Amino acid sequence: MLPSAGVYYFPWEINSSVPEGEALRTFGRLCHYDLARSEAVLTAQHSSAQYRVCVDTKFVEPFQAQLGSCYLVLGEAEHREGEGPVVKARILTCVEGMNVPLLEQAIQEQRKYFSERQERMGNSVS
Repeated sequence: MLPSAGVYYFPWEINSSVPEGEALRTFGRLCHYDLARSEAVLTAQHSSAQYRVCVDTKFVEPFQAQLGSCYLVLGEAEHREGEGPVVKARILTCVEGMNVPLLEQAIQEQRKYFSERQERMGNSVS
């Protein structure tokens, strides 16, 4: 059986409430990469706050890390003792030049569509 496509989470939504092992997608600017530890850190600005997403890169190495560039990651949530959640990357793609506000708008529209579809399906079962 294929894994699920991965739900889009904004970087500021990734916290301990994301279920362990859930497939997710997120994005951010690569601000740190440690090849020896197979770890990358993506950052994103939302309102006046800066958010960080830790990414385990073991399954996507080697990759050409471009600090400061925008990346899209697809992976699973993992909770590590004493740390925040980590995304175990299955795909880590540089998407430099992508229109981030447009991506955020598309994610909101997708959520709205899925919510409306779920409501219609729920009403048709009753």
